[in-house]
Amino acid sequence: MEYHYWDLGQLQRGAVVRVSLSGNAANIRLVDHANYRAFQSGQQHRYTGGHATRSPVQLSVPHDDRWFLVVDYGGYAGRGRASVQILQAA
Repeated sequence: MEYHYWDLGQLQRGAVVRVSLSGNAANIRLVDHANYRAFQSGQQHRYTGGHATRSPVQLSVPHDDRWFLVVDYGGYAGRGRASVQILQAA
């Protein structure tokens, strides 16, 4: 599966990741380091997010860790752009 990813680095619980999409709807996954490795290996993984049809999407970081954002088009010939902004926890 073709996908795009961003290494968001170490984020604290409560930080918000805002994803702005243009083009097609996309699958958006916010995954911690261990789950990103599982995703890369095609294994079962846990994530925050899902199928996004509207923009922007805001995802809350559930715990302190190194985080990655993954955007894919579910195997379809998706075209679009995504931009990512991190809003720190208060």
